[in-house]
Amino acid sequence: MAPCRFLAPLRLTGEFQQSFIAKFIAKFIAKFITMAFRQVTIIGTGLIGGSLGLALKKRQLAGRIIGCDRAPALERAKRCGAIEAGMIHVTDAVSGSDLVVLATPVIPILDLIDRLGPTLPATTIVTDVGSTKADIVRRAAKAFGNSAGQRFLAGHPMAGKEQAGVEFADADLFEGAAWLFTPLPGQNVHAGQCGEFIHCAEKMGAKIAVVDPADHDRVCAWISHLPQMISTALAAALVDEFGPDAPVLDIGGRALREMTRISGGPYSMWRDVAITNRKNLSDVLLKMEQRLAHIRENLDSKQLADEFEKAHQLRKKPARRESGNL
Repeated sequence: MAPCRFLAPLRLTGEFQQSFIAKFIAKFIAKFITMAFRQVTIIGTGLIGGSLGLALKKRQLAGRIIGCDRAPALERAKRCGAIEAGMIHVTDAVSGSDLVVLATPVIPILDLIDRLGPTLPATTIVTDVGSTKADIVRRAAKAFGNSAGQRFLAGHPMAGKEQAGVEFADADLFEGAAWLFTPLPGQNVHAGQCGEFIHCAEKMGAKIAVVDPADHDRVCAWISHLPQMISTALAAALVDEFGPDAPVLDIGGRALREMTRISGGPYSMWRDVAITNRKNLSDVLLKMEQRLAHIRENLDSKQLADEFEKAHQLRKKPARRESGNL
């Protein structure tokens, strides 16, 4: 058969062919080298786990991404491109991975640490995205033993949405968000594979801060957990007062919608936060109750103006953009 005249000009000379192949191989190797982790397992493929998978893929920070969850959740995660493969058994899912991310609520994270700590190879690093940290750090230090500082990195990305589920996952979810890391005793979180993951978090656009675990839980009780409980309480009170179908959000406008937006957060996550940070959360709820009582008792006095003046000071502070300690 005579060669196609249309393709004739595309024949490669030996020298050009060698150059083309060399460039292709160099490009492939460069891409491989830029990948921080060859294989990643994400246990829990919801909003955060799915967003992490998408972010790692978008920025070419990982090779193969494995999901571990219930079968329906894995199917949704594969459809949205957050994972390449899914497995329902933890042991199978973590096999061969050099990074394992625990992206479940806090109490399952504690159970997973107990299971994985004694069994994973020393070359595998484990990190988590739990909303409380003191219990997780204590459990990891025990489960991973003397090498805990090289094998476990406790983290908390301060990112999310009011909607739950991988359907709402976003490759840019961590862009501009704080990502808090809480060291184990004596741990240098910037060393070794732990430091490599922190570098990945920076490439995902996160602002990094290193925080003592106890300080993390105390501060987050104020800036994260209390707002959720206030939003939940307000939404529940509106339902009690006006019924579930009353158009209060339409009438109330933007302010009310913003105040109640996060009340749609999943109970399964916030239940674990309440259990594992009960002391701090109880303390801040009591202080908020006292503050509201003070306002109620001074609705017609100058002290109400003082409260407004003090509140206005919060928004006058410029936002901090640099990475570092909280």
